[in-house]
Formats: sequence, structure tokens, C-alpha cells
Amino acid sequence: MEDEYSQLDISIQEKDKLVAEVIRYVLFKTHQSSGCPIRREELTQIVAKNYHQRSLPSLVINEAREKLSSIFGFDMKELNRMRPSSNRPAARASQQSNVDAKSYVIISKLPADQCTKYVENKDASHLTGFAFVVIGIIHLAGGKLSEENIWHQLKKLGLSESDEKNPVFGNCKQTLDMLVQQRYLQKEKVTGPEGNIVMYELAERALDESISAELKKYISQVVNKETTTQEDD
Repeated sequence: MEDEYSQLDISIQEKDKLVAEVIRYVLFKTHQSSGCPIRREELTQIVAKNYHQRSLPSLVINEAREKLSSIFGFDMKELNRMRPSSNRPAARASQQSNVDAKSYVIISKLPADQCTKYVENKDASHLTGFAFVVIGIIHLAGGKLSEENIWHQLKKLGLSESDEKNPVFGNCKQTLDMLVQQRYLQKEKVTGPEGNIVMYELAERALDESISAELKKYISQVVNKETTTQEDD
């Protein structure tokens, strides 16, 4: 890798500084934006503002990912932004379009029990629960559900889209919108027989195998528990 930098006429000191800037940006931006994905373009600009070698941003970002893993214990996971299912082209997008659509999130590599004990923010556990419930509802509906039906289900839990001062979630509608910003969900307006409706669909983070597997496991546990309870009655 050092040879690659020398071919670009970049010193080790300059390279280390760029890698440190990318790592610092990823850590602070993740905290500031409540875990929303960071676009690759943002990281590329950190490098490109003073250096114009085309291959340099990829080298710096890849080394930043390695150091986040080895030093900080974070997996800097790459996401490819999905389009809503009703708006996906039949033809494969160009390679450059795929690069532009990439973003990153950081995920702790600690075992689940240690992550819960040392990393997870206990003050945000209610938001994690909200995300799990909403993703579960949409998953059981086949991966896509109208906004009206989502709120119909959430009202059974005492949550209303008109509630802006919920004692736990604050503005309930904004809490749902946060799941879109974090790329657990995506939404689009669809024109139907009854006019425009807003549809929510599972996005790339909710479809990630690690989350999808956990979701299916917990849903199975709930279903089995309810079945056992009904049999006992």
C-alpha cells in the first residue's frame, strides 16, 4: 500500500493525516447525526479538497476502514442505496452511479452482550425498540406498507402521528422519519385510485442479513409464545 501512495507522490505523513481526518469525520458525524449513513462523496471531498489524484480517495477510505476496525473495533459497513421497488430500472445502473450511491455506517464488532453493556446508549433504547417494532410490522406485511396502515398499527401501542409531545418519543412522526434518514426505511408517494398515498418500504439497513436474522428470530419467539399461551388456555 505504501508503494501505491509513493506512486501518487504522497508522503507517509500526508497520508496518515488524511486517514486521521476521515476517521475523525466518520466518528463525529455518526454521533452528531444519530447513526445516519455517511455518503462516500462526503469522505471523498475530505481528500479531494487539497489533492486531485483520482485513486487517492479510495486508498485513504480503505485504510480508514482498516484502522477503524483494528484500533476502534468498528466495522465501517458499506451500503448501496436502494431505490423504491416501484422505481427500480430493469437495466443495471452504471458503475459510477453505484459508487456515487454508496454510503457507510459504523457497527461495533464486540460480541452482542459486551456491546449492550459497554457501547449501546441506554438512553436511546426506546428508539431502538420503536425501530424494531416498525421494521417488524413492515416485514410481516411483505416489506412494504402504507403510512396509514403503519399508524393504524402503532395506535394500538398508544402512538399517534399527530402526537408532537409524546413523553417518550417527543414528535412521533419525526421519530418515524428518522428511520428513513437512518436508511432502515424508505418512502415514496404513489398515485392510486384514491389519490396519492405514502408508502414505506424496508431499506438496505433493515434488509441486512444481521438485522433480518435477528428480526425473524424474535418474531418466531413471539409467535411461538402466543401459540403456547393459546394452547394452555
